[in-house]
Amino acid sequence: MEAKSVKEERLQIGLFMDSFFPMVDGVCMVMDNYARAMKPYADVTVFVPSLPGKPFDDSTLPYKVERCRSWRMPVLDYSFPVPRFDRGFQKRLDRYQLDIVHLHSPFVMGLQGVRYARKHNIPVVATMHSQFKQDMQRAVRSRAAAGLLNRIPMRVFDRCDACWAVNGAIATLFYEDYGCKVKPGVLRNATNMLPVPDRAEARKTINVRCDLSDTEKVFLFVGRLNALKNIFFLVDAVKILKERAPFPFKLLFVGSGQDEHSLREKVKEAGMEKDVLLCGKVTDRELLAAFYARADLFLFPSYYDASSIVQIEAASQGTPTVFLEGAATASDVTDNVNGFVAKNDPAAYAARVEAILNDKALYASVCENAKRDLYVTWDEVIRDVLARYIEQIEKKKYTKEESH
Repeated sequence: MEAKSVKEERLQIGLFMDSFFPMVDGVCMVMDNYARAMKPYADVTVFVPSLPGKPFDDSTLPYKVERCRSWRMPVLDYSFPVPRFDRGFQKRLDRYQLDIVHLHSPFVMGLQGVRYARKHNIPVVATMHSQFKQDMQRAVRSRAAAGLLNRIPMRVFDRCDACWAVNGAIATLFYEDYGCKVKPGVLRNATNMLPVPDRAEARKTINVRCDLSDTEKVFLFVGRLNALKNIFFLVDAVKILKERAPFPFKLLFVGSGQDEHSLREKVKEAGMEKDVLLCGKVTDRELLAAFYARADLFLFPSYYDASSIVQIEAASQGTPTVFLEGAATASDVTDNVNGFVAKNDPAAYAARVEAILNDKALYASVCENAKRDLYVTWDEVIRDVLARYIEQIEKKKYTKEESH
């Protein structure tokens, strides 16, 4: 199959991933945004597993979706894809004439994407979204065993024509610790969220929804309510802040997840029911933007995340984030310039939050710089992605010509 010039015909792009809607996580949202943003310029198909017992209407999406069978994994929200045992899926896949394959996970569907690309002699690229070894070590509770298991995704990445990490810290991690043969490039995440048109109205909306006074400071966390995100750390920190801060405040958790009940219990045990509100999952993007706009600070003490979209969403509203020192997701942030960094200790974190809000000039400057430096839209990123795709297609075409 000859690679097409982008000037001659729309590119045919295949995105491969091991989970997808109705399962929702950060990587699912990234791939969805890729597909949506590329739709005006290319024909995009995502190749993903079904989720047994949880149907999803793919016709609601503005791009094509090809599903393979999967086996439900007990306890987990995820399923195990089995494309090799799904003849119908294999026949449908073989009818495609893709120009490039882009992997968003390096496991079963990633390997399927590599096999398709090798069979059709087209380029395959991958984005490194997650700290896989951290997940594996937590699952098997052995550093040595996690290192062995980590070879599985690395074999897939090493078969790609190009790999891109979501920031420089993750690129270094994969190269120096995970054993990637070539240091990945960097391809950052973005958001489709727009700044709220009326900030005063946004504040009013959240004040009414959450029964807040306009004078209360608001701290916000958005994401899965999972212990991996260090959500219990935040309760400890704001309890300390409550004892020392001269201002009234509320901490809002927006999201749902497997540790929601445990978080409620933690809040109750801390005696913080009036100060910490669990607001549930918010799917309305305008309402979510209003939450970010109402917040004085976005609190994100996660060491688990590689590069979270929520911090970019916060920046879209000029709301700066408070990270922990050494967090990969904070690698693009400069402390006291476009964000804040605190020590990994609840008391130190509480003191940092108090100090930030007491320094009005610094706070105002960082709010402005967060939006200037960290807010980027998917339309901007996708132009770079498409240029990289074309570069890889041309390289593959040249290699094929040289071999003849």
